[in-house]
Amino acid sequence: MGSIAFAQDLEPKGKIKEPQKIGEKMHNAFLSKRMTMATYQRDSLHRLNIAFNKDTTERGLNFRDLQSKHWDLMAKHANLEEKYKGLEQDHVEMNEKYTALIRSSLNKTEQLNMALREKGEQLLERERKLAILEGLIREQDSITNALNNVIKKALLSFKSDEISVEMKNGKVYVSMSDKLLFKSGSADVEEKGLEALKKLAEVLNKNKDVAVMIEGHTDNVPIKTAQFKDNWDLSVARATNIVRMLDEVHKVDAKTLTAAGKGEYTPKASNETAEGRAKNRRTEIILSPKLDELYKLINKK
Repeated sequence: MGSIAFAQDLEPKGKIKEPQKIGEKMHNAFLSKRMTMATYQRDSLHRLNIAFNKDTTERGLNFRDLQSKHWDLMAKHANLEEKYKGLEQDHVEMNEKYTALIRSSLNKTEQLNMALREKGEQLLERERKLAILEGLIREQDSITNALNNVIKKALLSFKSDEISVEMKNGKVYVSMSDKLLFKSGSADVEEKGLEALKKLAEVLNKNKDVAVMIEGHTDNVPIKTAQFKDNWDLSVARATNIVRMLDEVHKVDAKTLTAAGKGEYTPKASNETAEGRAKNRRTEIILSPKLDELYKLINKK
């Protein structure tokens, strides 16, 4: 018995702890796997959150755009409704006159009946024209808005301080800074400006029923060179060169193009600061969908 106990004492004590090390390694491996899975899930949720925020922002922009259009249409509707109320008042007044004439004379009543029929026909015609006019205005807004979106998309690669696009008064205004188009005191279009005009011309060639006004603008710093007498002269030359380029190089229908030099007389900002003068040195390209049918209706007697 004593020898057996002695032999047991000689057994290496490290072997008793071996199972504990294996268990610890398995436990650590399990924790590492859970950590990897948790990290993956966290990253997935982060990506989903970014995508959700982007989608929410885009939907918000779309909603505000639609809301603005809704308000515009509501204003137009209110205006037409006011006109309709005026017509209703006219009709009430005619009925009152009609009643008074009946009391005075059968002969006058007959005359009034004829007048009322004529007035009624006139009122119906006016209401018909108002309905057509409202439809044409909606169509104009739709066409202008679509053109505005197409132009913005075509010029998306340019910086905001080089080109701005906005829609107002039923027209699309494309404002190009002079640093994009011209060198100081020059009417020759620079390379980057040529690229912008090319992209714009591609849109115009796909939208034939658009009148194009090119306006040259300057700041109020005087200029006098061998080529240009003053700022007005320079602004005219710049607008004319752009018109010729759209016509001769990009084959935009010349009948739709008009050039105008505004010089320093239509500033966009104050000329008292360098920043304001930079905003004033620009070329504005004003796009107006043709509304021949609308003008015919308005001018028709």
